[in-house]
Amino acid sequence: MNQINQTVNIYFDSPKNFEASNILPLNGIAGLYFIFSSSIQIQYPFDKSRLLYIGMSEKRTNSIGNRLNGHFGGKSKNVGLTNYRNVEPLWFTYINFDMLKNIWAYRIEDLESYFILDFVQHFGVYPICNNKTGLDVMNNDIATHFKIDWNYFK
Repeated sequence: MNQINQTVNIYFDSPKNFEASNILPLNGIAGLYFIFSSSIQIQYPFDKSRLLYIGMSEKRTNSIGNRLNGHFGGKSKNVGLTNYRNVEPLWFTYINFDMLKNIWAYRIEDLESYFILDFVQHFGVYPICNNKTGLDVMNNDIATHFKIDWNYFK
C-alpha cells in the first residue's frame, strides 16, 4: 500500500496556566503536552526557547490530565519542572491525539519521539527537563511529516 507523503502544519492552542483548575478538564484525553516557562528563555545551542518539557499520555486511563497532575504535584519526580515552577509560573499546551489519528499511522510514543527529535533538529538538544531520548522514529517510512511552530515557545 503506497501512502501519499504529506506535510501538516502544527500550531498550538492558547497557553494555559499550569495549575490544577486547568489540568482537571484534560482527564480522559490522550496526546502530547508541552510545559513551558512564562518568561525564562533557555539558551539552547541553536536558539532560545521557553519550552521545558515534551510529554505524552498514551491512553485515556493515564490521561494528559493525570500526567500533568503528576508533574504539578511532584509525583513524577521531575526535579527540573518542580524547580522551575518554584521560581516562576509555568504554562502548558497540548495536542489531543484523536485529532491526528487519521493522518499519523504510528503509536503515540512515536509521535512524541517525532516532536522531541524535531526539537533537537531546531534547538540542538532535548528540552531541558526531558531526561529520556526519543526513539528514532525517523528511521520509519513516515508518510506524514509535521512542520511544528516552535516559535510559539519564544
